Amino acid sequence: MEKTVAQKLYYLMYLGREFEYAAKEYYLKGNISGFLHLDIGQEGFSVAAMQAFRKGDVFTTYREHVLSIARGMEPKKIMAELFGKESGVSKGRGGSMHLFEPKLDFYGGDAIVAGQIVNAVGCAYARKYQESENAVMVIFGDGASNAGAFFESINIASAWQLPLLFLCENNEYAIGTKITRVSHFKKQSNKAKPYMRTIEVDGMDAIAVYEAVEEANRYILDGNGPCFVEAMTCRYEGHSIADPNSYRSAEEMDICKQKDPIKRLKKTLIQEYGLNSTVLDNLEKKAKETVEEAVEFAKNSKEPEISSLYENVYCKECGNVVS
Repeated sequence: MEKTVAQKLYYLMYLGREFEYAAKEYYLKGNISGFLHLDIGQEGFSVAAMQAFRKGDVFTTYREHVLSIARGMEPKKIMAELFGKESGVSKGRGGSMHLFEPKLDFYGGDAIVAGQIVNAVGCAYARKYQESENAVMVIFGDGASNAGAFFESINIASAWQLPLLFLCENNEYAIGTKITRVSHFKKQSNKAKPYMRTIEVDGMDAIAVYEAVEEANRYILDGNGPCFVEAMTCRYEGHSIADPNSYRSAEEMDICKQKDPIKRLKKTLIQEYGLNSTVLDNLEKKAKETVEEAVEFAKNSKEPEISSLYENVYCKECGNVVS
């Protein structure tokens, strides 16, 4: 990997974590309401996957703050969305779980577990029909791999040789349920092996994730059909802000945090790429300033007008919609 790419990964990962810290802070202060699912600890996976998958449609879970930043959304518009403001990326309608930007081919925040996988299959079919030069990527958690929609999707994608990258973020927990309690094995790639090529990677190693997603994308674009990538990760927070994370022991969390992807990449940048600490300090400072600006932007943005409450609810052009 080129130094400039690794350096960009580090900046976006640090920016993502600072963003999540701020989101948690302002949720607890009452500025953010609804659900909040933080990505702290998994920034290496989220940033690297998005940066490696440069072009094409992306479907994600509702834990998508860092994913959307890495895709190219402005942090201030994302924060404004969390604050429920008119200047938010979804005009304050979506909140934390529904960050959506078709200009970036980013169809994020599906609240139905495994729902985005089905949508991605349909999109991949359409792109193949259109003879598109790009693949489609769908990101989901280990829990989603137990859904019937997942098995239907890998079957159809394989049978029709669709240009679809299945990217499983396996942090071993579906909300608070350990994956081994509901699956016969820890690695969910075992479910996909009879259908397509699979790649397993350390999700706490940003460079490894980047290379795995890049390899899978090349494989798909060469006309080989779908590919399944599984990244083993570890999130530091509970499933959501309402989850106290009491089902994981202090020992388990210590082991988890020893794998910190940001510290890991920082060490690599210094020891293998020869970057000095001043360069990294400046990147960290820039990230913190960007998040501070995002918070101020969100605070000072207007609330949606009450009169706009019913806008974009019904399709005015659809003849079967009762007005």
